[in-house]
Amino acid sequence: MMNDLHAILLTKEFSLTLTCVAYLISQFIYKKTKNFFLFHPVLFSIFLLIMYLKLTGVLFDEAITFDQYNKGGQFISFFLGPAVVALGVPLYLQIEEIKSKSKPILISLVLGCFVGILSGVVLCYFLGGAKEIVFSIAPKSVTTPIAMGISGALGGIPSLTAIIVIMVGIFGGIIGPPMLKAMKIKNPKAMGMAMGACAHAVGTAAIAEEGQEHAAYGGLALGLCGVITAILCPIILHIVWPILSTL
Repeated sequence: MMNDLHAILLTKEFSLTLTCVAYLISQFIYKKTKNFFLFHPVLFSIFLLIMYLKLTGVLFDEAITFDQYNKGGQFISFFLGPAVVALGVPLYLQIEEIKSKSKPILISLVLGCFVGILSGVVLCYFLGGAKEIVFSIAPKSVTTPIAMGISGALGGIPSLTAIIVIMVGIFGGIIGPPMLKAMKIKNPKAMGMAMGACAHAVGTAAIAEEGQEHAAYGGLALGLCGVITAILCPIILHIVWPILSTL
């Protein structure tokens, strides 16, 4: 009987269903606890799934590995791309207003990317990070596929960059909206752009719960920051790394 149960747990259908159920449970708890940051759906879902994988090691002779679980979970990963593209809908609905304010938007995002790259590089270096680690953390604020491409081209470690980007997104999605509200920043354009520029897709999804205008500007920042970071990263590292190396 235990062998049959183990076989069921290994199916793609079970892994897919389990992932959805874990997220729905997390979302329910997050609302019930009045959006307490430790119960953020993305963070708490990860916790539940880790506990599930650990529990299988107790119940069965062999624990279910992440690769075995991810045979079903990868179907959800597939929809990450279309979900990001779907952010283009609110962006399209606000396109005329965005066109009229293109100059301040572009300047804000360039400054945001510059500060994001430089702060990560300098902080990582002074905390003892080696060159590969510093170069891996530089594109931390943009969406994972772009960040991994930048990291690999610069000599960083793409797999490490992917982990850092996910952590930045979760952290930004958790503390970003309440921090902006605590700072009395209520403008939906500013809130959307801040989240899209600092916490990529996860941050944009978090701020999208506030309204359509938030989502539009978050999606705009998400896309443009990917391009701007790809341009700025090699320039900043080319200038800053030799200076840091002499300190």
